[in-house]
Amino acid sequence: MSNIEQTLSIIKPDAVERNLTEDIKKIFIKSNLKITNSKKIHISKEEAAEFYKVHQARPFYNDLCTYLSSGPIFVMILEGEGAVALNRKLMGATNPKDAEPNTIRKLYGISIDKNSAHGSDSVENAKIEINFFFKD
Repeated sequence: MSNIEQTLSIIKPDAVERNLTEDIKKIFIKSNLKITNSKKIHISKEEAAEFYKVHQARPFYNDLCTYLSSGPIFVMILEGEGAVALNRKLMGATNPKDAEPNTIRKLYGISIDKNSAHGSDSVENAKIEINFFFKD
């Protein structure tokens, strides 16, 4: 029985700025995740605040919003077998120093804030996040 899921992936401003979009996309494609939709956009701080509102009680919330809106981002819908968990495995730990070798954050992350990638943490959140960026 197949477990085809969709998840949202964001290549964050630090990675877009360093022209890493194609390198990161290759990691997903090599791991059997299909990019079914994608676009490069620049969101406002208000949009970032709305996107990250699940974190609004956290001390890093304001910095997170400022950072996500600081430059262009590349958003993608990834689809494949167990896409949510697979994307999170490919990204690696939030802090690049703790990430497994060859994960996106280990390879490209600069710091816990500038960690190059975001991925949905559940199938439910993936639907919400995909809808946020790709409203029909």
